[in-house]
Amino acid sequence: MSGDYLLAIDNGTQSVRALVFDGRGHLVDKAQVAIDSYVSPQPGWVECDPQAFWQALCTACQRLWASSAVPPSAIRSVVITTQRATVVNLDAQGRPLRPAIIWLDQRRADGGPVLPIWWRAALGAIGMSGAIAYFQREAEANWIARHQPDIWARTHKYLLLSGYLNYRMTGGRFVDSIGSQVGYVPFDYKRGCWAPSWDWKWAGLPITPDMLPELVAPGTQIGAVGAEVSAQTGLPVGLPILAGAADKACEVLGAGCISPEVACLSYGTAATVNIANPRYVEGVPFIPPYQAAVPGLYNTEGQVTRGFWMVSWFKQQFGLKEQLLAAERGVSPEALFDELVEAVPPGADGLMLQPFWNPGIKMPGPEARGAVIGFGDAHTRAHLYRAILEGLAYALRECMERIEKRSGVPVTKVRVSGGGSQSDAAMQITADVFGLPSERPHVYETSGLGAAMIGAVGSGLHPDFATALREMTRVGRVFEPSPGHVQTYEQLYRRVYLRMYERLKPLYEDLRDITGGT
Repeated sequence: MSGDYLLAIDNGTQSVRALVFDGRGHLVDKAQVAIDSYVSPQPGWVECDPQAFWQALCTACQRLWASSAVPPSAIRSVVITTQRATVVNLDAQGRPLRPAIIWLDQRRADGGPVLPIWWRAALGAIGMSGAIAYFQREAEANWIARHQPDIWARTHKYLLLSGYLNYRMTGGRFVDSIGSQVGYVPFDYKRGCWAPSWDWKWAGLPITPDMLPELVAPGTQIGAVGAEVSAQTGLPVGLPILAGAADKACEVLGAGCISPEVACLSYGTAATVNIANPRYVEGVPFIPPYQAAVPGLYNTEGQVTRGFWMVSWFKQQFGLKEQLLAAERGVSPEALFDELVEAVPPGADGLMLQPFWNPGIKMPGPEARGAVIGFGDAHTRAHLYRAILEGLAYALRECMERIEKRSGVPVTKVRVSGGGSQSDAAMQITADVFGLPSERPHVYETSGLGAAMIGAVGSGLHPDFATALREMTRVGRVFEPSPGHVQTYEQLYRRVYLRMYERLKPLYEDLRDITGGT
């Protein structure tokens, strides 16, 4: 063994995966541990004991070494990538004070610290008052400070999940990557650093600078594996630990999407479209792009929060037949859903779905709900499933076109990663709805690959990201758009889908006022 293998640890929403890649971007070995420790103390809340994430990481590593032909001694570096916007409160001894609040959590703070009058006047003058109020309501720190003041008073460090796992892996260093900062924290997304002392975010949050970790660029060595961590994970003592980036940032890099004419679609729990750009481009005004895994680039993102989670929802609510048949055949239920799609023509015989099962920030707004229109007596659950895939593609296309308009750079192809990309039906629908070639990367684990690429550059296996991109990424199968289907989808998208939200928005607002939420 030459020491040219790279370990990526991907702590996603549904599982933790320990992944070994070589310098050519081949996935050599993998171990996966499902995350089943989420709890919902109240409707809409999603929490998890931070220790459960660390234990899952350790278990994934131990399982990897138990089955892999690559020994731990052959690993060159380790990089951690995690789900975004999940927060952890630690006391002065580095112990969690409460469960981590997960990014899917829907609790809202009833306000936050009152901004000084000059900030309120200045922000109101440029139309940002609504965005600031939304930021303060969404900020987990404001909720904790308001509803659990004793815990907030004892909070020594306030970290994202990435910072917490870095703290555990390094044996006690509070450090995180610039590329991992996605959440309601006082971060300057344009400059890639904590916000300056005069920024309104410090006034709008209870967070102080000493509560936050040191920030470094992706690929920076932040420590080395010590004896205690080695005993827990099986990693060799002295192995370099490098700063990573958030899972979506790594996914964009691993899919090879580092120029604005290539859109990176992620078909995961959340469905997203990301466009990398050396320019700071806000897809929606006052919603910042985040720092990319490659220093000097930004990722402008549009998101459908309950993206391919909707496939799980469909399976639970309508997929009993496929679940039973899958168990009989020894395959996953999702593998059988493509048969449902193929039984229904493009456009689902007039069934149209708007996939806002969760509200948004601005477009859609906080009042948004999902909708299905066009039902007739001939429609079946197969029509509904196809409408889900089509609705997600319509929503992401709308996000992409919004970014295109603001960046001035047209997208010429889309590259799709995440669990949903393994569905040929979803890939073909994507090509047809977007009217563009839909490319599948050569590996499914693009987030892990992106983290491994950071490790390759940071450890010197490749001299720079351009080389790592050339050596470690490539396109697998390409799905070409079908002209006849493109024409059908173009009309449905322009004449129906794009008009749905504005027409239904007043009704969504009435539903919220009458029922108080979902």
